[in-house]
Amino acid sequence: MLCRKRVMAVLLAGMVFLCGCQKTGTASEEKTETKAEEKTEQVKVGTWKTAQTILPFFYEEFADDKYEIEVAPFTNPGDQKAALLAGELDMTGTTLVTAISAAANGEPVKIVCSLCNKCSALVVGKDSGIETEADLKGKTIAYVPGTMHHALLLDVLERAGLDAEKDVELVRIDFFDMGQALADGTIDAFCSGEPYPSEAILKGYGRVLSYPYFDDSIDTINAAMIVTEDTIKEKPELVQELVNAHLKATDYLTENQEVWFDKSYEFGTDKEIMEVSAENIELCGDIDEEFIEHTKNLAQKMKELGIISEVPDIDALFDLSFLENAEQ
Repeated sequence: MLCRKRVMAVLLAGMVFLCGCQKTGTASEEKTETKAEEKTEQVKVGTWKTAQTILPFFYEEFADDKYEIEVAPFTNPGDQKAALLAGELDMTGTTLVTAISAAANGEPVKIVCSLCNKCSALVVGKDSGIETEADLKGKTIAYVPGTMHHALLLDVLERAGLDAEKDVELVRIDFFDMGQALADGTIDAFCSGEPYPSEAILKGYGRVLSYPYFDDSIDTINAAMIVTEDTIKEKPELVQELVNAHLKATDYLTENQEVWFDKSYEFGTDKEIMEVSAENIELCGDIDEEFIEHTKNLAQKMKELGIISEVPDIDALFDLSFLENAEQ
């Protein structure tokens, strides 16, 4: 009887020990899970829902798992910049025109990588009889003031020997309405970004007169990714991770065009229009000396247009350290 009691006591002690071990293990697992959750960093990146500005939608696929990246879609580059400065975004895409304007206003933004090149075209009516830029004399051309396309259009007219104030009539029309205005004869031409030039071609009311890219001027530069100076100082690791992801996404979509197209279709881009406009879109991330030189030319053009009163320090607008340190 005594032996049986001793056996029972040993068994009970063992059960208590096992229960204690199990309990300790569970607490340890919970602690690890909590720690993992605490390490997850919420990140917010701004861009447009267009084929040419699609790259941020792929950041999370290539960034470290500790970052949970939310992509906030905008329709206006000015709103993107305002959200960035307000601390609502960690990084955002924007046009180079907007980035230069911000620098001219003394706003603390830095370009850390490019976003897209090309995307612009000068379109005329299909049966307009306009065969060269010089034929635009006396014609009505739609544009949006203060945009990249405005600067490119003036570059085209100047090279054709046309005075923008005397030889043509420039009328302000939103990009969304330019196609209809061309189709019904309200205007003779328009300068805008994709997909509107490709849409004009496919719908049969327009054709591309020229792609306004001149390597001795603005060339093909278009948009870039910007962050604030404070983000660079306080979260350099995050900026580096986003730039790394951007470059990887660029390579991936360039090599896997069907993935790029499929995501663009989710934005409402027509399949046929996408296939045509892709020829005039360059996804990118790198920035070289020529890119910076063309940005300086754009800034000078903006001053001539009255968009900015003084050309800012363009070299200081770029922080290329993240590209230089990017994972290969």
